[in-house]
Amino acid sequence: MSVPLMSTPPASGTQSLAALAKADGVRFLLATFTTLTGKPCAKLVPVEAADALEGEGVGFAGYAAGAMGQLPCDPDVMALPDVASYVPLTFVRPGLGMVHCDPHVEGRPYAFAPRVILRTLAEKAAAEGTRLVSGAEVEYFLVQRGADGALTTADRLDDAAQPCYDARGLTRMYDHLTAVSDAMVRLDWGPYASDHEDGNGQFEQNFHHADALTTADRVVTLRYIVQVLAEQRGMTATFMPKPFTDRTGSGLHMHLSLWDRERALFPAGDGNTADQYGMGFSPEAYHFSAGLLAHAPALHALIAPTVNSYKRTGATTTASGATWAPRTASWGGNDRTHFLRVPDAHRVEMRGGDGSANSYLAAAGALGAGLDGVRRGLDPGRPGLGEDGPRLPRTLLDAVHALEGDDIVRGVLDAVDAKAGVSDYYAELKREEFYSWHNTVSPWEIDRYLTAV
Repeated sequence: MSVPLMSTPPASGTQSLAALAKADGVRFLLATFTTLTGKPCAKLVPVEAADALEGEGVGFAGYAAGAMGQLPCDPDVMALPDVASYVPLTFVRPGLGMVHCDPHVEGRPYAFAPRVILRTLAEKAAAEGTRLVSGAEVEYFLVQRGADGALTTADRLDDAAQPCYDARGLTRMYDHLTAVSDAMVRLDWGPYASDHEDGNGQFEQNFHHADALTTADRVVTLRYIVQVLAEQRGMTATFMPKPFTDRTGSGLHMHLSLWDRERALFPAGDGNTADQYGMGFSPEAYHFSAGLLAHAPALHALIAPTVNSYKRTGATTTASGATWAPRTASWGGNDRTHFLRVPDAHRVEMRGGDGSANSYLAAAGALGAGLDGVRRGLDPGRPGLGEDGPRLPRTLLDAVHALEGDDIVRGVLDAVDAKAGVSDYYAELKREEFYSWHNTVSPWEIDRYLTAV
């Protein structure tokens, strides 16, 4: 990821949601929010009802939506749109638009809503004069699923031993990749590259960085665009971290930096003698990095939140010869084997996250952990420890245990209402996910144990 100028959403000014939509020829709006597991939920609202949507929101049964901390008897989750997040999606379907929403319950921001969690933490940081700027590398596989459930690469010719950056693979998927890139151009996100990644059938598409909430919204929107456009071409786009045992997994690498309004806080200032590790960093940048490293095990419950995530980070090799996934909480310079990579003095790249991460919770976790390092003046230690650094969780259950023992990351989940019990709910949700997988007999077990004794 290069360092383009920061992109910001166009200001809506005093225009209403209805006026913005009508100006773009939008007839229907997807009023969208995500559950704690990242599932995008929406209602399709006609533009004639946009004023009511903006003023009152639109109701959902939270229990039916999924992981939202509700029971069937609980009151409606009301999704209130953030007009600044509105985007036209007329290239997906004529007359379609999307607006991201902040869920409320009984008139109050809902503690179990990931977007509300990130917004709350961002507003608290802003009150202290700090904001998080982030970029996200969105990786995914294009596949087809047979009648027997088996996955195959959508491009049958994509079978090279080292397919990364292959010009021919990019060309064969030209129609899909350029359609996605054109979509980002229309939305003024500043896309700057699409590439074939390390696994057969794997791609990455990037856009300019922005404030953390805007980037998190864009990740949700981009995943939707990628999947719908892939479906239109007879393919399935999956953000599953590790769909193939022998191939590299899909990450959600996050590029992070702190700003004081428009002033970047990471680069060392003129005459700054505190650059003890030679990265060109200010003290704040080192402290922020140290916070990410200190809380890396617990952060994995947010940035690598599925059973499948640990097939990616636990892999010892792949067909191409490298996993590109960190196994320890290490950091260093322009070195992609670390949990924290430092491409330049402007940012750190957190490489532990994967395609299953909820973009709001991942950004919220990074903000909470990094600012804890700043507030406590933590030291990241000598860079370049590599495999000698602290071991990251090896399973989702390990990550849950780390989360339960980390008050800072638990506090991220409990940011909206400390009494709501979001961190306990999330930990139990993920623990049960692990046990559900563990209770399923796999082909590996049959192969290993059928006649073992």
